[in-house]
Amino acid sequence: MAEEKVNIEWAGDMAFEAEVNDFKIMLDAEPRVGGNNRGPRPKPLTLVSLGGCTGMDVISILTKMRVKPDYFNVEVSGELTEEHPKYFHTIKVRYIFKGKDLPMDKLEKAVNLSQDRYCGVSEMLRKSSKLIHEIVVEE
Repeated sequence: MAEEKVNIEWAGDMAFEAEVNDFKIMLDAEPRVGGNNRGPRPKPLTLVSLGGCTGMDVISILTKMRVKPDYFNVEVSGELTEEHPKYFHTIKVRYIFKGKDLPMDKLEKAVNLSQDRYCGVSEMLRKSSKLIHEIVVEE
């Protein structure tokens, strides 16, 4: 069984330095809650993980289908609950493609395969959040 491991070391006040795959990321809070704004907050990084996971899937699948967009972007937004513990009750993923004559059926297939079969981050988040997605194609 594969295991992922990260290390998160306190860096004073509300800051923590995370080591992930030999890369370092500083996490911090806003000044109004005791932080110094030295890095992103943890919850938005969950959205980054989702966007990166599904984006890599989609590009990999499209490459196998011989579809190459001129541009691809994944926008992820989440709506938090009002009560503690605050979590994303709804997460929206927008897949934005640019290119001429991009086959919508293949774009949809790649996105659906990522969301329903390959993206483990989607699977984890689906247990606590409503996941919705949209495909946007611009020429």
